[in-house]
Amino acid sequence: MKKHFAATASAIPALFVLAGCTAITPPPTSPDGLSGGRPGYVIGYLDPAELPNAQKFLPPPPAVGSAALASDEETYNATRKLRGTARWALATKDADLTFPNAAQTFSCALGLTVSPEQTPHLNMLVRRVRADASRANDKAKDLYKRQRPYLARGDTSCTPQEKHKDDSYPSGHASIGWAWALVLAEIAPDRADRIFSRGLAFGESRIVCGVHWKSDVEAGRVVGASAVSRLHSNPVFTAQLELARKEIEAARAASAQSQLDCAAEERVLSVRL
Repeated sequence: MKKHFAATASAIPALFVLAGCTAITPPPTSPDGLSGGRPGYVIGYLDPAELPNAQKFLPPPPAVGSAALASDEETYNATRKLRGTARWALATKDADLTFPNAAQTFSCALGLTVSPEQTPHLNMLVRRVRADASRANDKAKDLYKRQRPYLARGDTSCTPQEKHKDDSYPSGHASIGWAWALVLAEIAPDRADRIFSRGLAFGESRIVCGVHWKSDVEAGRVVGASAVSRLHSNPVFTAQLELARKEIEAARAASAQSQLDCAAEERVLSVRL
């Protein structure tokens, strides 16, 4: 089965051969030349000027004394009981946006393993969408400079090795997770419900960790959706999206499956906030 999948996947670039044998170079699947100066990361598809400006369309974070802030605080207090549980462990895992680890976030939802070897275009699609969905938050973060909940409470987060600054609103992780969910649901629509559920849980992991308020996560999802809307006007993104779709079809034809313990993940994700 693996040999069949490899042979099918290797034929995917043929999609880019047009009539008259004029070849169009497919989108890159290697991070070479895409690092942007940050080891382990790649640049996105969009130029900075093409990114949505969350500063222009997001409302301010909840004000002191508001019902929304009271809800944020209530949710933070309620989720402290999850410290040390399996849900806390998954939230800690979700905090890691480096690859190859982050590539497996939606492995169970998709029902297959995402890797540079088996699904090179899908892997690169996820990596580059991460960059665009993250950067779309920058201006709003810099404007609002909201303090993170665990710092406001003198608490610790699920990733104590990280040194956070006051840039809690909106949540970049939630933006990335929801952007991933939207893109993956588009190319695997029959798995959309599972994908959306995992995308929501990915954002909720930031609340569990104590590094974001509930309203940060909600705003982050809006930013993620805005980034995806812009991505659809980018020809490199749309080309890689289609190639990733073909890779998923090839993987399924080869009966590929996720290598994770998906039953265990499903049990953990049954704990919703």
